[in-house]
Amino acid sequence: MECSVHFEKLCQFKPRRLLFVMGSNDSNTMKETEYNEEAEDQDDDFVSEKDRDPDNAFELDEEIESENEILSEEFVNENSTPEDFKDVHIGSLVDRPTETKHNLSLEQIITPDSGFSFDKGQKADTSMTLENTRSKDAGTTFSLLALSPVASLTNMTCLRGSDAKCNESIILLTFNNNQLPIRKKVRSEMPPRSVTSIAEMNHLLLRSRASPRSLKPRWSSVRDKELLSAKLQIQNAPVVRNDRELYAPLFRNVSMFKRSYELMEHLLKVYVYREGGKPIFHQPILKGIYASEGWFMKLMEGNKQFSVKDPRKAHLFYMPFSTRMLEFTLYVRNSHNRTNLRQYLKSYAEMIAAKYPFWNRTGGTDHFLVGCHDWAPYETRHHMERCIKALCNADVTTGFKIGRDVSLPETYVRSAKNPQRDIGGKPVSERKILAFYAGNIHGYLRPILLKYWENRDPDMKILGPMPSGVASKMNYIQHMKSSKYCICPRGYEVNSPRVVEAIFYECVPVIISDNFVPPFFEVLDWEAFSVILPEKDIPNLKDILLSISHKKYLAMQLNVKKVQRHFLWHTKPLKYDLFYMTLHSIWFNRVFQLKLR
Repeated sequence: MECSVHFEKLCQFKPRRLLFVMGSNDSNTMKETEYNEEAEDQDDDFVSEKDRDPDNAFELDEEIESENEILSEEFVNENSTPEDFKDVHIGSLVDRPTETKHNLSLEQIITPDSGFSFDKGQKADTSMTLENTRSKDAGTTFSLLALSPVASLTNMTCLRGSDAKCNESIILLTFNNNQLPIRKKVRSEMPPRSVTSIAEMNHLLLRSRASPRSLKPRWSSVRDKELLSAKLQIQNAPVVRNDRELYAPLFRNVSMFKRSYELMEHLLKVYVYREGGKPIFHQPILKGIYASEGWFMKLMEGNKQFSVKDPRKAHLFYMPFSTRMLEFTLYVRNSHNRTNLRQYLKSYAEMIAAKYPFWNRTGGTDHFLVGCHDWAPYETRHHMERCIKALCNADVTTGFKIGRDVSLPETYVRSAKNPQRDIGGKPVSERKILAFYAGNIHGYLRPILLKYWENRDPDMKILGPMPSGVASKMNYIQHMKSSKYCICPRGYEVNSPRVVEAIFYECVPVIISDNFVPPFFEVLDWEAFSVILPEKDIPNLKDILLSISHKKYLAMQLNVKKVQRHFLWHTKPLKYDLFYMTLHSIWFNRVFQLKLR
């Protein structure tokens, strides 16, 4: 897009939504034409991962793959056909529907290869609404309004409705000499409309076990009967006392967990679908903040204990795709449209259903996926809705089902060869910092955290982004190793790699993220080794932490060290490690969601 000098700053903005305002040259009457994505799935509520920095306190070094270093955005599957990418419009700012209001197509307003331009006789002036583009056919002047990030909401004129009430989805943005264009806030920039407390989540978990959501299989199988038998054995598990391998305070019910884990080891069989081409399928990413999905894929596909070649012997079916690679391969940068990503997975699910009888037998309830990218809930909506979803973005307000879905730990892996590099922390006596946080200011919550605590109290090391460089990175790690509590606020989404980072460095995590379901919620007792606070309690953060007795803190910090083994990846899985814990939670939820009558 070519820009005049006066509009250089404007052209740097990334449009989130396009609004076309039409009016004749000799009239002040304005009409509107709006481009929308699918009416059911308005995507004003997301931010492209490529449009923001990773959710980390420091940049990645040369040994670590940053988000934009994994693949170039032009990288596509070499086996893909044009049909696979029919919904992708490379180089286009908007999708092009065949019709718009006023019998004027969007092609008449803007074409994929054309930039915005002024009328030849017109001077660029910051008092204009935006550059005007003249339609050759209609003889009408158009103002293209690109909703861009700004601070103020003045000079906003509402267009929809005869009562002149402001509808937040349709607004006219204007310029003045001191102002940039304005866009409405998106979901990730605003607090949730409703909040589900931990107590309510516990209630939902119990209710899901009493009333499973799973569909009754269309026909019975031997595998169903085996799962039903396992459920009865878990419910009547022998009481465990002083187990040498498991630390009871970490678990909701250590007896049930132990028996369930034993039955998983003895009984569970998983069929891994071979369909799907690289890089979206069968190509794990083992470094970065989304590494969890890659590590699970690598270890599951290479597993001989649980995997079976005959799908008739399987209790569960794994669809081995990467939500991270899906975004890198198919998302059109700055398009702000993910419809083609979801359509790609929909086509895959339909192919599986047509080729095999197993999906149709259960409606997909015995199938599972593992995804750590923020967009996974959207990409798997509807067509994979009944599957077991192991997601890092475990948000109860975006469809995460407690008792069926699994909250996958988001692990920031810095070295694929040594995923446990720098593990551990200082003893309690050397942890002089009460609370620590440093990181990028994503979403609505972190600015609030910094507003109350940045440079306000010597005991509270609450910082913004740390400078780049090796020394700064090591300083960040040393701060976590030297702090009693590590603050884990949500970013754009509810999840953050800091939760596992805190456990990694033996720092008690303080989770501040409404509606976030903590990892392995169905088996772990998070109140034993973490502090979970409502977002509204940020102003009282220090008082709340100081109110925790030293005895209780010592118990929590010990529990953090004990639970650490359950959050570690190994190149060859170890009993009770992160791979086995993830697989167990998938198994556990399937056992308790099975419905035979």
